[in-house]
Amino acid sequence: MFDSLRQWICPDLAIDLGTANTVVSVQGQGIVLNEPSVVALQKGTRRVLGRGSAVGKLAKQMLGRTPDSITAVRPLKDGVITDFALCEAMLRYFIQKARRRSGGLRPRVVIAVPGGITPVEKRAVFNSAERAGAGRIYLVEEAKAAGIGAGLPISEPLASMVCDIGGGTTEVAILSLADIVVSRSIRIGGDEMDEAIVEYLKRHFSLRIGEQTAEQIKIGIGSAYAMDQELTTEVNGLDTISGVPRKAIITSEEVREALRGPLESVLNCIKRTIEQCQPELVADLADTGIVLAGGGALLRGLDRLMNEQLGVPVRLSDDPLTTVARGTSICLEHLSRWRDSLDTGDTGE
Repeated sequence: MFDSLRQWICPDLAIDLGTANTVVSVQGQGIVLNEPSVVALQKGTRRVLGRGSAVGKLAKQMLGRTPDSITAVRPLKDGVITDFALCEAMLRYFIQKARRRSGGLRPRVVIAVPGGITPVEKRAVFNSAERAGAGRIYLVEEAKAAGIGAGLPISEPLASMVCDIGGGTTEVAILSLADIVVSRSIRIGGDEMDEAIVEYLKRHFSLRIGEQTAEQIKIGIGSAYAMDQELTTEVNGLDTISGVPRKAIITSEEVREALRGPLESVLNCIKRTIEQCQPELVADLADTGIVLAGGGALLRGLDRLMNEQLGVPVRLSDDPLTTVARGTSICLEHLSRWRDSLDTGDTGE
């Protein structure tokens, strides 16, 4: 009775704390918030604009477009917190926005984090979440959350493999009997793909563009595998030689060439993960294959490239952008089942 009342007054939360986006689920309601992990500040100060409301979508619109008096900042890089105060402010804003009531209580919170973060980086997540208003805090590895969110039979004595390509990291894991058997985490993801496009245009076109424009190019015509009909797009940027604005036409083949480096790193990460696994479980992958999650999984032809390079079936999770968030939410909904496999740190109720 008390638990039901507590959940009505102060529902618990599941948070996918991503480099690019933060997704929050409320127990019993599912995903209620999905916003960019960006904070806008008054330049030269630590004060968040708009009385703390310039966070998320509003702040992302300011990236690369702010006057000298305003700066837009991302508190996370490569999946880890780089600015503790801003991450705390961002989390507080998202937590307050997601839960309309609290009754003075602190919600239990399950947070998805990269598998490769250090104990110090984990402690930063615990501290930031606690100061932002969380009560009991649990951490779940993103790869496990992705496997749960994708609906893989990870509790069975069978190999299930997931590759989650987020904004700052790529998480690869083979799961069996409800736990991770072997995993690898590399700090390469969608952000590095955007940076690769920026560098390619600077090197081959003498054109300087921002990362927001690079992301739009990646989404618009980017691909990992040759397409039946290649695409082109017009890009506006700054000529690095003359210093004046100009336009250029870029093709999907050129974008694919720009993305070759990051994609090779992801493929090598998957290969090394498979090499570390026991032969019996590797044999299962010939049938079960690999499930792709995260925003990077939406890159055209990525499943075909991986299938060709790895020789196993590859498929996309349903709605790859929210796979980790759904898995984190399931861990929250069935906390008694997953509690023992979650990292609780030293926080109290």
